[in-house]
This record gives sequence, structure tokens and C-alpha cells, in this order.
Amino acid sequence: MFDIGCLLDSVGWIVKYPETGHIMFSKKTVMIAGMIVLVAICIIGLSVSDKLGYPSFRPGFAIFFVAPFQEHTTRSIRFVRDIWNHYFFLVSVAKDNTRLKKSLNHVAEKNNRCNETELFNSRLRSLLNFRRTMDERVLAAEVISKDPSPWFKSVIIDKGKSDGVERGMPVVVSEGIAGLVTDVSYLYSKVLLIIDQNCAVDSLIQRTRVRGIIKGKSDQCFFEYVLRKHGIMEGDTVISSGLDGIFPKGMRVGIVSDVARMSPGIFQQITVTPYVDFQKLEEVLVILNLPEHEIVRP
Repeated sequence: MFDIGCLLDSVGWIVKYPETGHIMFSKKTVMIAGMIVLVAICIIGLSVSDKLGYPSFRPGFAIFFVAPFQEHTTRSIRFVRDIWNHYFFLVSVAKDNTRLKKSLNHVAEKNNRCNETELFNSRLRSLLNFRRTMDERVLAAEVISKDPSPWFKSVIIDKGKSDGVERGMPVVVSEGIAGLVTDVSYLYSKVLLIIDQNCAVDSLIQRTRVRGIIKGKSDQCFFEYVLRKHGIMEGDTVISSGLDGIFPKGMRVGIVSDVARMSPGIFQQITVTPYVDFQKLEEVLVILNLPEHEIVRP
């Protein structure tokens, strides 16, 4: 059996006198017991006075003893509650922050796709409107890659023999002439751009009807074999003549950006800036129903 006396004796709360055999409580025990009883009486008194509605029943000494305990207890409870609430609040905020970031990324990606679709539709509308001005049968194609070499200016489109594309067919966009097909596989085709040094377009100045040959060089073109006697001005529009049997007549090629009449030669050196921005070339039209021919090289 558990002996409470032994326990109290071990902690020094009781004193046993061997001479008489009496057991007496120590002063420490008496003081603690007295304090407990006093606090209990004060709490009971305060509770009774609250229930009876007599504030005057509260003795001052009761408040004096009870108030410090109540204050300490209240502060401890508030401290623990604040830590508990803030911990869970921070955990909740972290979860909400992660969720909102994911939601924001999803919305940003969706908005980006919508913007890209809008730009794509705008380009397609431009090609469609341009298609309506043409009598030839055309095929829309998308540029899927560009030649990384600095010596060649060409692109690959996602249409080939299975779609009716053949070697030598002209490729155009709404801004003007883009190039011509030089190699064809079953699903893909290679398009040589007019800014390539191996490409040539028989052209003329729209204002004066002076003929020449457009040849590519780097990111621009030169209008070659134009005699010095012909008055060519900066800002003149260069169009295709249709005499090469490749490109339809009257399609825009570029605009004259510089004219140099060199004294020793008989030809002018005319620089032409293409209308097509080849850095932004994404969709093109392949003209399908021209007669079969070989690429004409001057």
C-alpha cells in the first residue's frame, strides 16, 4: 500500500519525534497550507460576491493576494495562446502564399497563351486578307526552323510533297516576296530567302519601270544591272517583273534605301531594304499553281 506519510516525510513536510512518537507538520508545510487555504478563501469570496452582485463584499486583502496570481495566470495564458495562434497563422500564410503563387503562374501562363493566340490569329487574318487579293492557289505553311549558318539565309517549313509543294515554287507573305522552295521532302521543304546571295528576282522600279535583278547580301538586297542614266531615287518601291517565270508580277520586293553612282562604272549601286522582316518570319504562303520550271540564275 502507498504510504502518504512516507512521501511527506521524504520531502520534509512532516517531522517525527522518536521520543514521543508524535508526528508534527513542519513550518514549511504549515505556511504552504496556509497560503493555499487563504487563496482558496479569497477566490471563493470573490466568486460569491460576483454571484450575489455585492461588489462591496470584496475585501481588499483578498484582491491584494489574488490579483497577482490572476495577473500571472492571465499573462501566461495569453502568451501561450499568442504563440499557438501565430504559429498556425504563419503555417496558414505559407500555405496560402504557395497556393497563390501557383495560381498566379497558372494565370500568367494562360494569359501568355491567349496573347500568343491573338498574335497568331492576327497574322493569319493578314495572310487571309492577302490571299483574297491573289488569283493563284496558295498553301499556308509555318516556319519551324532557320538555317544557323551565317553564309546561307534559308528556313524550313512544315509542308512538303504530301501537301503538293514542289521545288521552285515561290513563297510570299502579305508584306511581299519571301523566297522560293529549293529542296522538298515528303513532309518538309527548304525555302531560300531573297536575302541569300544565291537568290535572284527579276524586278523593276514601280515609278520608272526600270528593270534590274534583285540579289541578296546579308540582311539586305542590291538592285543590280541598272544603268547610270536611269533616275533612281531613295524611297522608290521595287516590285517583281514576272519575267523570270518564278514570282508573279507586281509583288513588292523592297524599298530603295541608298543610291550610289560610281564614276568608273556604267551601273548604279542601289541598295534595297526588303519589305519582309525575316527575323520575324513565322507563317508563309506557298504559291502552288505556277507552271513547272527550273530556277533561273542570271
